[in-house]
Parts: sequence; C-alpha cells; structure tokens
Amino acid sequence: MHEVTVRHNFEAGHRLPHLPGKCQSLHGHSWWAHVTVAGPQLLDGMLADFGPLKQEIRGWIDTHLDHGTMLGPADPLVPLLRAHECKVHEVDGWPTVENVAVMIAAAAEDMMQRLAVAPGCRVTRVRVRETHVNEATWTA
Repeated sequence: MHEVTVRHNFEAGHRLPHLPGKCQSLHGHSWWAHVTVAGPQLLDGMLADFGPLKQEIRGWIDTHLDHGTMLGPADPLVPLLRAHECKVHEVDGWPTVENVAVMIAAAAEDMMQRLAVAPGCRVTRVRVRETHVNEATWTA
C-alpha cells in the first residue's frame, strides 16, 4: 500500500454551545489538517500528483474554513453572523474536532473524483489539530 499526505493550516472560530464549560463561547484556533490518500498501486510512479492534490485540498479549506466560523446548523449565531456578511460554515452536528475531521474527509473524497490518481486511490485518514495538544483522527 502507498500513501501520501497533504497538510494545511487555517484560522477559524467555532463554539460548542451544547457542552458545559468554556467551549460554549465563540473562540478560535490555529487548526492543522493532515489529509492522507492511499492506494495499492502507482500510476506513472505516483499515487497522486501533489500539485493538483494540494491545490484542491488547500483551496477548499481556504474557501470554506479559513478566517471563518464553523457552527452547528442549530446554532442561533448562524443567521446572525451571515446577516453581517461573516464567513460561516455549518458542520453536521456541532463543530467538534472529530466532526471537522469527518467533514474534511468527505470534502477530500469528493475532490478525488476530479483528480487523476492511481487506481484504487482514496482518502484513508484525516487528522485535525485544533491546538498543540488536542487532535482527532478520522480513518476510513
């Protein structure tokens, strides 16, 4: 099995109003996403061309998440922030680091359909760090 990983960082706010404690408040992090794709064989010596893979993953993150706010669809801040032309990305459920990893994995898997990759190549792992000490990993 072969695998390659693309890393990208972004600045984004979120809040978890369903949990007791300080994360109920709107706050931000310097997030890091590590997207790994893997496959059983290479195509012309590569699993996936890093150039287009990085462009797709980094472009999606920059467009949807960077310098924005991730909120749950039920969060009453969604319409308020959008009314003030703020960048808001709704995360299924709540924007926990685990759900952010799932969301990025789904977006990356969609991107793979547009890229020239080796047969059987797919997203197998997404690791997201919200701080230097807190991270979550989604694995296919």
